[in-house]
Amino acid sequence: LKLTIQKIKQDWSDHALWWEQKQRWLLRTAWTLEKYGIHADAKLVFMPQHKPLRLGLPNGITLRLRVCFSNPVFQTVMGICRMLNIRHPEELSLLRPIEEKKKKKDKNLAPEIYDLTEVPLSSVSRPCLYNGMPAHFADSPEMEAIYKMLSVSQPPPAPEVIAKQYRPASVVDKAHINGRYVWLDSSRCLLQQGIQESDKLWLRFKYYATYDMDSKYDAVRLTQLYEQARWAILLEDIDCTEEEMMLFGALQYHISKVAQSEPQIMSNNPAMDDLDSALQSLEVKMEGEGSSASDLLENMTAPELTDYLKIFRPKRLTLKGYKQYWFKFQDTSISYFKSKEESIGEPIQMINLKGCEVAPDVNVAAQKFLIRLLIPAPEGMNEVYLRCENEQQYAQWMAGCRLGSKGKTLADSSFQSEIQSIRSFLAMQKTNSSSSSANASEESINTHSLVSPRYHKKYKPKQLTPRILDAYQNVAQLSLTDALMRFLQIWQALPDFGLAYVVVRFKGSRKDEVLGIAPNRLIRIDLSVGDVVKTWRYNNMKQWNVNWDIRQMAIEFEGNVNIAFSCVTADCKIVHEFIGGYIFMSTRSREKSETLNEELFHKLTGGHEAL
Repeated sequence: LKLTIQKIKQDWSDHALWWEQKQRWLLRTAWTLEKYGIHADAKLVFMPQHKPLRLGLPNGITLRLRVCFSNPVFQTVMGICRMLNIRHPEELSLLRPIEEKKKKKDKNLAPEIYDLTEVPLSSVSRPCLYNGMPAHFADSPEMEAIYKMLSVSQPPPAPEVIAKQYRPASVVDKAHINGRYVWLDSSRCLLQQGIQESDKLWLRFKYYATYDMDSKYDAVRLTQLYEQARWAILLEDIDCTEEEMMLFGALQYHISKVAQSEPQIMSNNPAMDDLDSALQSLEVKMEGEGSSASDLLENMTAPELTDYLKIFRPKRLTLKGYKQYWFKFQDTSISYFKSKEESIGEPIQMINLKGCEVAPDVNVAAQKFLIRLLIPAPEGMNEVYLRCENEQQYAQWMAGCRLGSKGKTLADSSFQSEIQSIRSFLAMQKTNSSSSSANASEESINTHSLVSPRYHKKYKPKQLTPRILDAYQNVAQLSLTDALMRFLQIWQALPDFGLAYVVVRFKGSRKDEVLGIAPNRLIRIDLSVGDVVKTWRYNNMKQWNVNWDIRQMAIEFEGNVNIAFSCVTADCKIVHEFIGGYIFMSTRSREKSETLNEELFHKLTGGHEAL
C-alpha cells in the first residue's frame, strides 16, 4: 500500500484519504480498507479536504478562499455563499473558464486577488451579522473594504475591456458557450472533476429563478446578479432593442453615480427587522379579515378585457396588413369578432394563451405598441401580432397576455402590478429632449462603457450622450436599490431572458438544432433561420429519462407528446441538471424558505452517477 503523506507537523483534523485510481474520497471512517475494496496496488493520498481556490465573481473581482474539495459541488457552493452572505445558494453554481493565452504586454496586468483564506469556515445556515455584514468581514478595515466591493456595484468597464471579451454573433455561438465555459457537476466533488488547489473557477447565477430577493439581507446577492445581468447585455448574450439598450445605459450610469456617492445603510438591528415583518403580516391578516362578502364575491369573479385591436399573421401568404377586430380576453384565452355587436355569437377564432411565448415590440417615440405571440400548434409555432393604439391599452393587454401564458387569469393578484410595471417601463423610454440637451453639456459620460460594442460602431459618443441622458432623466430620482431592481426587472422582461442554448440532434432528424432551456420551458429553435419551432413547458412534463450509455435524453409530456435528443455541444448531464434544477426551483415556498431540500435537488439533477 503506497501512502503519500503531505506535511508532517500540522493539524490533521481536516485531512482524509483520496483514492486516486477510483477518484474517490474515503470519508467513512468506520469502514475498513477491505470494505472499500482497496488492495495493495492502490495509491492513497492523505490530504486536507479544504484547500485554497481562486474564485471569480460576476463583478470581476477575484477572491482567494478555502473551499471544500470533498463534498459535492452543491454543498461547496453553499459554503462559499455562507461566507459571502449570499442567500439561496441553490441558484448559483461554479463554472470552469477556458484558459486564454495572455499576450506579453498583458502579463503585467494580472487582476488583484483578495485573500479570504483566513476566514473560519462555518456550518451555520445564516452567518451572524454585525453592522449589516458577516462578523468575519467586520474584523478589520481591509475586510470591510472587501465586503464593500462585493456589495456595491463596480464602475462601468472601459470600452477596451468590453471589446476584448468574447461576444456571440448568433444562437449557435451562444450554444457553443457551453463548450467554452463548462458548468461543474453539482453531484460530484471538485477533485473528481479535475479541479486542483489554487485553480480558478467562476461563481455565477446558473438558474434564473430569483426567489425572495430582499434588499435588507441581499446586498451582495443583488449586486452580483446586477453585475451578471449587466455583462450579459454589454456582451450581447441577450438581445434587446436600441431603446432598451439606451435605458440600460442610463440605469448603469445612474447606479454607478449613486453607488459612489450614496452611503450604504446597513441594517444593524435584527429585532427591528423582525418587528417590521411581524407588523406587515399582521396588517395583511387584518386586511383579509376586514373584507366584506361583496368584495370577496367581486374578487372571485374574473374580470374581462374587451376592446378594438388590430391583428396580423406574418406567416400567412397574404399581402394584407393589420386588420381591426373586436377582441375579448377571458380566463386565459383571447377571442376576436368582426365587431362589438357580433361578440355575443361565435368568435372568428379563440387563441389559448397558456404555453405561448409573449414578447413586446415597442417604440414609444414612433407610437408603436405591438404584442408578439408565438402560439403552440401541432405543426410548430404560429406567429401573431396584436397592435394596440396607445400605452394604456398596450399595458393592459400585454399584462393579460403575460399572465395568460403562465395559465393565470385577469383575477390574479399580480395583474395590476404587472400593468404598473409595464407603464413605468414605457415611461422610462419617453424622451425629454429639452432637459437632456441642457444636461448634455453639464455631464460628461463615457457612453461606450454603457452600451454593447455594436453601438460603438453605429454611433459616435457625442451621438449617444444625449440619448442616454434623455433616458437618464426618467430614472434620476431612483434610489440605488430601486435602480438595481428596475434594471433587473427590465432584463427579466426581455424575450430571451434566462435562456441557455445547446446544440442537439433530435431523434429521427438528420440535422442539428438548438435547444433553449428557460426557467419554465424548453424551446426548439431552427438553426438555419433562428426561429422558434416548438415550445414545451415544464408544468406539462410527465417524466424525463437519460440513457447514460448513448447519452440521450427522452422526455414525455401530457397529450402523448414524446421527444428524444442527444447533445452535440454539451454533455447531456448539463441539460439534465438544468431541467431538474428549474423543476426544483419551482418547489420552493416561503414556509420552507429557511430549509433547503438538498436530497430532492440531487434526486432531480443527479442521475444514476450521483447514486
